[in-house]
Amino acid sequence: MMNGKFISIEGVEGAGKSTQISFIHDYLVEKGKTVVMTREPGGTELSEKIRELLLTPSELAMGVDTELLLMFAARAEHIKQLIAPALARGDWVLCDRFVDATFAYQGGGRGVDQQRIQQLADWTLKDLLPTLTLLFDLPVELGLKRVVERNEAIDRFEQEKVTFFEQIRASYLESALQNPERIKVVDASVSIPEIQQQLTKLLSPLL
Repeated sequence: MMNGKFISIEGVEGAGKSTQISFIHDYLVEKGKTVVMTREPGGTELSEKIRELLLTPSELAMGVDTELLLMFAARAEHIKQLIAPALARGDWVLCDRFVDATFAYQGGGRGVDQQRIQQLADWTLKDLLPTLTLLFDLPVELGLKRVVERNEAIDRFEQEKVTFFEQIRASYLESALQNPERIKVVDASVSIPEIQQQLTKLLSPLL
């Protein structure tokens, strides 16, 4: 059903995804690909409004089920309005986080049963999965140190404790073990040139 390629970027906080997504975009464009860059939660006008609800710190507590359902509501809109049409055109979609983030953050971090998440994924994705998922991995303490050094506003997730992110990292790495053909681990603790060398090696088989 899809003629284009779908690449998702995953990782814990401070893994350097934003910097490397720009590199990946430019690399693919140089190879002659039409690339649509997007993110989750977000990507469409409505999904971006849901993103604001999910990420903005608030004194009002958000239930775990509410968080999970909002993630999938944003994703359903994102797929229908942006991702599926782009792939049908033959474009390449480069997405900062996708469904693996939900299994890691709401599953690993929040403790939601993986089967419940899978039920929502089956309903929402309808077999749509990335062609390739690049998992930027590094020690949690290093990632959180980088978040602090960015000197930017901390979002609702970044306020969580270290154990929350340790659980997320463990969940991501378990997903990589279970899906080795799709999810490729990138060592994000090394220098930017070394990271980019890993990325070009992983992307080249798709070209």
